Amino acid sequence: MRCIHAVSSSRIHTIPAIAFFKHSNAPGKGPRRLWCASSTRGVHGKTSMRVCIIGCGSIGSLYAAYLARVAEVYAFVRRDEHALAINKEGLCVTGKHEFTSYPRAATNPADIPECDLGIVCTKATQTSEAVAPMKDHFSGGAVLSAQNGLGGEDVIAESVPGYIMRGTTFMSGTRHSDTHVQLELDRPIWIGPYEPRSTPYAMVKEAAELIVRSGLKAEALEDARPAQWSKLIFNASVNSVSALTELPHCREFANEIDFSDLGFLLHDLIEEGKRVAAGAGVQLRDDPWEMNKVGAQTDHPPSMLYDVRHRLRTEVDFLGGAIAREARRHGIEAPLHTALYRLIKGKELSWQWRSGSHGDQQVLSKFGEKGTGIQNVRYRGEQSSP
Repeated sequence: MRCIHAVSSSRIHTIPAIAFFKHSNAPGKGPRRLWCASSTRGVHGKTSMRVCIIGCGSIGSLYAAYLARVAEVYAFVRRDEHALAINKEGLCVTGKHEFTSYPRAATNPADIPECDLGIVCTKATQTSEAVAPMKDHFSGGAVLSAQNGLGGEDVIAESVPGYIMRGTTFMSGTRHSDTHVQLELDRPIWIGPYEPRSTPYAMVKEAAELIVRSGLKAEALEDARPAQWSKLIFNASVNSVSALTELPHCREFANEIDFSDLGFLLHDLIEEGKRVAAGAGVQLRDDPWEMNKVGAQTDHPPSMLYDVRHRLRTEVDFLGGAIAREARRHGIEAPLHTALYRLIKGKELSWQWRSGSHGDQQVLSKFGEKGTGIQNVRYRGEQSSP
């Protein structure tokens, strides 16, 4: 497949925008202005709305590329060469759609103006460091988490004072280079309010509508927790087993024939996760076991398998660790998720010992982060992790 140059930042086309508005009061703020006050007619549906994508891996690159077709989009990235490549070549999308669009990328927050919507697409372990420099860029808008697991919104809330939205995405893609991403699984992101901030549902609907207009799928939910927990249980179970066996998500994850089949372990992990969700008062939107059976046909390497292979800090604190902590908080037994969580933390620790730097707690990540921020959020009222 080839990259097709279709939209240029020097040729901005617009059509009447949907009514993105900031009609509600943010915490401690006065009345909000319209998210999209005016626009003009054109081919590609550009609006005057500003969106910032924080983190441009595969998912972030897809959001940046698609949304740049309908809004003014900025990408906050870590590497100078990444920003330079996007600004020079644009972002090429292949797969279901083929086009090139032109978001503006920067590594310096000072080069990005105040935005109406932020979408956080970093790994959960990098949330705090990625969001903190941008915390003042959304005073008149909202920030959406499009990350794995449970707890990312809490970490965002440590830095961002305004509205926050929960996001659960099933879209997947492959980033072939800094400027080329392939859309593999075209599934929606489910978006809902972040309850501690009383995010208006109207803002949630408008964010979903913008994403839909860009060519991707999105659904606004009044309560995103059932969807979030459905994916959490599926994701935590599959990622944990994959990280420890170093197998991709393959058909063995759903097999329940021979006594040694991994499907039995996956089934038990999922059932345990369901009990924790019920104890937390969450009724699941979808059955994680059915999600596992579908995903097991793909041979897709889960994100934690990539991390283990490259000795990077995993997202286990936000996946299996989150289930184990929620279980303890509600007085529910979760021995399987707790055991796998501790084993993966032990595997991370083993990399330090092998490198001879076991006294350095920051060696786990090749990205240089100085902590995930999770300790300040997920352990509220708790003395230690499970």
